[in-house]
Amino acid sequence: MSTVTITADAVTVRLSAAEKAGALRGDLRVPRSAVRSVEVVEGVPLRAPRGLRTGLAIPGARKLGTWHRSGSREFVDVRGGQAAVRIHLEGQRYDSLLLGVDDPRAVVAALVPTPSEA
Repeated sequence: MSTVTITADAVTVRLSAAEKAGALRGDLRVPRSAVRSVEVVEGVPLRAPRGLRTGLAIPGARKLGTWHRSGSREFVDVRGGQAAVRIHLEGQRYDSLLLGVDDPRAVVAALVPTPSEA
């Protein structure tokens, strides 16, 4: 299972060896300064990816890889029954990250600066 780590400098997605094979890529690291916005994905996150896929899709269970749509690229790592967040990026290989997480509100809180941080 992949892990999402948020530090003061970066958002890192670490994939297992099997996930790297399914996603057709390695671990992902983006600077915090590239994060433009973050949102909780309501409903069924497995339905959120749109476009052409490069990677793994198991209906009702898992989506993992890159989804290409209208000149944009999104890295997707979601599972059935798991909550998710979408992190919008600027100036990176991916325009957004759609990530399954245990506590999406905590991820949003970690990425949205408080007024004293802004």
